[in-house]
Amino acid sequence: MIEADQRDARRRTDAQSPGSRARNFALRVASAAVLAPAVLVLTYIGGWPFLALCFLGALGILYEWTLLAARRPAPGILIPGIITLVAAALLAGAAMPNAALVAIAIGAAAAALSSAKASDGAWVFRAAGWAAGGVVYAGAALLGPALLRRDLDWGLTALLLLFATVWSTDIFAFCCGRLVGGPLLWPRVSPKKTWSGAMGGLAGGVAAGLGVAYTVGIGKLGIIAAMALLLSVLAQAGDLLESAIKRRFGAKDSGAFIPGHGGLMDRLDGFLVAALFALVIGALRHGTDAPATGLLVW
Repeated sequence: MIEADQRDARRRTDAQSPGSRARNFALRVASAAVLAPAVLVLTYIGGWPFLALCFLGALGILYEWTLLAARRPAPGILIPGIITLVAAALLAGAAMPNAALVAIAIGAAAAALSSAKASDGAWVFRAAGWAAGGVVYAGAALLGPALLRRDLDWGLTALLLLFATVWSTDIFAFCCGRLVGGPLLWPRVSPKKTWSGAMGGLAGGVAAGLGVAYTVGIGKLGIIAAMALLLSVLAQAGDLLESAIKRRFGAKDSGAFIPGHGGLMDRLDGFLVAALFALVIGALRHGTDAPATGLLVW
């Protein structure tokens, strides 16, 4: 037992060494250099190829959530979750966005029922809640970007603005946090995120969002700036949410799918929350058939 504790201590020390941090940073940059162009190409193509990308990302997120919440590939979450994601993707691709949203709700309820365990006649609602939450979380990763992109008029622009805002928020938050440091943002949830990083992320996200809007000729840049600010805040909130979930289950990363970044949840946490709220804002203004128009045209 003592030897195991010593090995764990050595691993933590190695992970915090300058050489380890440099290697991790190099892996992060290399992974981003490979994945970002591929994502942008599929986003430009749109249609079923982009929908397939969203589906695969959501599927990976569902699997990682299951491993976090159940510590194993639990059929009670995975089976209804996979069926739900397949149905939602097909409905979204068939231009039935409202039905796709209903499918996510039904799938979340099915996962909750299949995962709740009876104990002395009482339902363990905690297991049911985590199961339903996993389906909703994965469903947001699927339908947020997918439904925005299918808007023929503004879908591509909306995704580019979303990518620019969220990615720049992440990059500037990381750089400012490392260079400036200072008080921690929420130490109980994330031991590394600082207020300086959060403010730098907001500035970078708004600047990048405005840059996209100006380049493509979107009017009313003041409103777009406010929208980019909101999306940047939501992206950082999504990051903190995922950190809280990992801390709840004692995990450092959600997985190891992306070298230097961890799992898909680690990489897409802020983006999926920002994309979901962008979808909600756009749908409230122009419906689920043209949410990107509702998001950008004021």
